[in-house]
Amino acid sequence: MPARASAAGSPDCGAYMGRDSGSPSLRVKGPPVVLVMGPTASGKTDLALALVDALAGEICCEIVSVDSALVYRGLDIGTAKPAPAVLARYPHRLVDICDPAEAYSAARFRADALAAIDEIRAAGRLPLLVGGTMLYFRALLCGLTPLPSADAGLRARLEERAATLGPAGMHGWLAEVDPELAARIHPNDPQRVQRALEVFHLSGRPMSELWRAGGAGPLEPPTLKLVRSPRDRAVLHRRIAARFEAMLAAGFADEVRGLMARGDLSPEQPAMRCVGYRQLWEHLRGDFDAEAMRRRALAATRQLAKRQYTWLRAEVDCHWLWDDEEPLGRALALVRRSLAGLGG
Repeated sequence: MPARASAAGSPDCGAYMGRDSGSPSLRVKGPPVVLVMGPTASGKTDLALALVDALAGEICCEIVSVDSALVYRGLDIGTAKPAPAVLARYPHRLVDICDPAEAYSAARFRADALAAIDEIRAAGRLPLLVGGTMLYFRALLCGLTPLPSADAGLRARLEERAATLGPAGMHGWLAEVDPELAARIHPNDPQRVQRALEVFHLSGRPMSELWRAGGAGPLEPPTLKLVRSPRDRAVLHRRIAARFEAMLAAGFADEVRGLMARGDLSPEQPAMRCVGYRQLWEHLRGDFDAEAMRRRALAATRQLAKRQYTWLRAEVDCHWLWDDEEPLGRALALVRRSLAGLGG
């Protein structure tokens, strides 16, 4: 049923009437944490907004973005960031919190997301964590192993070595010291290869071993994992292509030109490595023509979706919401069942 709008424009909503959370802690009873996950262009945000409206008479929902691109101000069109009017009606936490010149890590996301979840649950509201950055979901669900901080001197030496060995040589070096991690990192991902080598040289232990050793505690239940996806991968690929063309028509190239004009950004910085941005930057710099830019951007986005699917298939206790099975109806039933299970 349609949501009732408050004077501020956001849906009126009820408060959770189950057991009182008692304090803003994830280790006490309260509303569950609902994760709305899925590959890029799968309809995650639309589902989350529909859930906010549909549940408005039962419990107030708050959206927390789980997206490594949406944290950046000024990256709007190419990230498919919700329009200002949508954000005004459905506020999203962890959107537009960083300048593109900043780096935003999984560790920082975990701290920010846990704080937001605590606040939302303590108020008797339902946190909806929505996005497709699987590293962030992993950090939230499983915790993070403390790793050595970056060492500028070592990093400079590794960059010098990379200039000599090239990507394949650096990846081969990683395979010698940490074969388990090397098998999961593509040779053409120099940032992750270099970081793994840096951690090995600083700690004396393979990064994969440190991850297995565990670290910060995982997010504790109750959680409800929803995965929004079309059943047919070809459908997703068509959506990706149509969305990219719509982004270009909406002024994506001008957005990147504005970022280039700042003078303090480069394609190597985390914000500019977001899919689409790097390819447009290199096209505008004259590295290749517009058609090649389209091909590269679409290929990168499809590869991103493939990695997201790989992670999602390995995740346990997920409820897959396919296009042809009334995803909103199923999601509502699952959320209501989760709420009922906690209210006894």
